[in-house]
Amino acid sequence: MEAWKVWSASSQPLKQLIHLASSTTRRTSSRFIVSCCSPSTTTATTAGGGSRIAGRNRRSASSSSSSTSDRDAIRAIRLKKVEELRNKGLEPYAYKWDRTHTANQLQDIYRHIGNGEELNSESDYVSIAGRIVARRAFGKLAFFTLRDDSGTIQLYCEKERLLNEQFEQLKTLVDIGDILGVSGSIKRTEKGELSVYVNSFAILTKSLLPLPDKYHGLTDVDKRYRQRYVDMIANPEVADIFRKRAKEIYISVLHVRTLLAFAHKTWRHSMREMIVSAIRRTVESSGFVEVETPVLQGAAGGAEARPFVTYHNSLGRDLYLRIATELHLKRMLVGGFEKVYEMGRIFRNEGISTRHNPEFTTIEMYEAYSDYESMMNMAEEIVTQCALAVCGKLTIDYQGTEICLERPWRRETMLNLVKEATGIDFNELGNDIKVAKEVALKALGIGHDSKDKSSIEACTSVGHVLNEVFEIVVEPQLIQPTFVLDYPIEISPLAKPHRRHAGLTERFELFICGRELANAFSELTDPMDQRGRLEEQVRQHNEKRAAVVSEPDHAEEKTTESEDESYEVTLDDDFLTALEYGMPPAAGMGLGVDRLVMLLTNSASIRDVIAFPVLKVQQ
Repeated sequence: MEAWKVWSASSQPLKQLIHLASSTTRRTSSRFIVSCCSPSTTTATTAGGGSRIAGRNRRSASSSSSSTSDRDAIRAIRLKKVEELRNKGLEPYAYKWDRTHTANQLQDIYRHIGNGEELNSESDYVSIAGRIVARRAFGKLAFFTLRDDSGTIQLYCEKERLLNEQFEQLKTLVDIGDILGVSGSIKRTEKGELSVYVNSFAILTKSLLPLPDKYHGLTDVDKRYRQRYVDMIANPEVADIFRKRAKEIYISVLHVRTLLAFAHKTWRHSMREMIVSAIRRTVESSGFVEVETPVLQGAAGGAEARPFVTYHNSLGRDLYLRIATELHLKRMLVGGFEKVYEMGRIFRNEGISTRHNPEFTTIEMYEAYSDYESMMNMAEEIVTQCALAVCGKLTIDYQGTEICLERPWRRETMLNLVKEATGIDFNELGNDIKVAKEVALKALGIGHDSKDKSSIEACTSVGHVLNEVFEIVVEPQLIQPTFVLDYPIEISPLAKPHRRHAGLTERFELFICGRELANAFSELTDPMDQRGRLEEQVRQHNEKRAAVVSEPDHAEEKTTESEDESYEVTLDDDFLTALEYGMPPAAGMGLGVDRLVMLLTNSASIRDVIAFPVLKVQQ
């Protein structure tokens, strides 16, 4: 179907000539057949005047049902391509890509080279990445248009230049909408088009759904609002609106900083504001753009937490206060943004303690073409810059304990930390959950009436047992800054599978003073894997919920723990649809701003760093 659209848009003169010939010729047996590699072969037949009318009727009868069937057919073909890539030993959902330039940087650096000129020096060897938005193939030559966050550039692909079967793979397995990583030299064609002369490429994300018609864009207003990520891909000027909005946010923040700097001359402004300013300054100096995502959401996703539920009278539906900003920030990556962040309030209808407030502040950030290693570096940079801004040094005191924030910080896997603390090697236990529970209870010496025993016995997988043992034994001991790496896949539904260790994910959490400060992943971009994991998460939650509902009303234990399982969890189908359009490989991180303020201001309770914390009703 896509090939037909590209052919029909690029061959208007030919069609006009054919139409003219058919209208001036009296032979009724003339026939023109067009065959293209779409899911259903398109044939246009001219036999007198009647068939031309039929042809127009076919073109005008593009109902929603036919477009849906076309889309489903394309999706089925692309799923087969995903399977074919994996059969060839190629991963269609990559982990990262190292870029040397953006498209706009190349256009600027090489604007002076002449037509037909090629640069082959080592310094002119470049690596870029982006979404394919157009393609043309001519025998042993193929041209692609690649778009990234900054603009577009042409890819010049020659069969003799590519190794092995790469050229055939490029022609048969790469579709419009796919996200590619490309390496090569710089060339300007005879027609004056600056191009990357491709030496090698990799499919970073295989798109499953076709993009809207390149020449008409996305014109359905309702769909533009519902699927803003498609709107930004199809209509780049829409993304520009949000980039300009981000600049306005940045300018407003700069204005506030200026006022605070002036105010600081007369009185000392809050340390919290200094920390927030240092966070923004650090991430924005790395090229991240601040965006805004909805607080009221149709599905509470991005974390496993009990949401606050409200009711919208005009829409006649329940809405949820967000429990994370993750899924909408990822939609921004699908739409073409490459470095985004949001600092804002999160709402979770859960317990209150010295570490927890139902309403709290986080910063979440996402960077395309990177993995969780880069987010470890970013976490170190944010915390150290904030410490220098507030304390002026990297050795601080927290509640009588000296904390050293000098980089680099310790990095260790969860498996090794648990083995170090308990002697249990979970690698030797396989998937036998019964044995895992027995070994854990014996090693920890947990008594019959222990709450920890109940937690371990309630685990549904070996991965859950590993995590429980970690939280019980290891977590309180992590006083100095420590990155805990490679969490079990069962408790990390949004993280990418570990590229070397089956059953684990590329995820880390940062702990300081026995408290989680940050959580980050190499983000899962395979839409089919993501759907399966989220469906399993919903299934497990609903089983627990059903068990809670079936409990007798007079059960005394039902009040707290049971209530945590009684809320409804729904699947965010729109997020899964966004992934099917293709999200680039990316790393993401969430960092608790309130807990960071607690650490750097030596505050024992989260209530000390929130101006108006939620409290119990005064009797």
